[in-house]
Amino acid sequence: MGTAEILTAIAEPAYRDSDGVVHVSGDVIDPLSISVDELRRRANVTVEPFELRCFRTHRFIRAVDRYRGMRLTDLISRAGLRCDQPGDFKRMVFLAVGQDGYTVTFSWHELFNTAVGEQVIVACECGGRPLDAADGAPVLFSGADVFAAPRHVNRLARVIARVLAP
Repeated sequence: MGTAEILTAIAEPAYRDSDGVVHVSGDVIDPLSISVDELRRRANVTVEPFELRCFRTHRFIRAVDRYRGMRLTDLISRAGLRCDQPGDFKRMVFLAVGQDGYTVTFSWHELFNTAVGEQVIVACECGGRPLDAADGAPVLFSGADVFAAPRHVNRLARVIARVLAP
């Protein structure tokens, strides 16, 4: 997949009519959709409180209490990765898209082959209380990032798996 196809995938309309549901699609075996309620039932990971700061200015945005949710890798693994050629997974990227179109990326190596992936979660609780759409649920958060704001996605709508062309 080239740059043009990736940009087209990003430009696809978000799932605005499916509030609180995350759709996993693209180069997966079994595309799936998971609701915030199901995320709550499957939530098994907690990340420590942190300060949300602007990447460029380092300006304090707000303190965020402990998030609880499901690892992004577990969600992707449930859908299964489609690797048509040996080693496709090594060229796989994941686009996490919010309902507003805000998009962040992860590589397969980053999620499945480093400690970063252990702290990338789709959160459904904060500070021990359930998050709802007004709170930005479901929230994608990358706990190992130096600055959390650039990959903090409120109202996560889609996770798209893509194999990049060599």
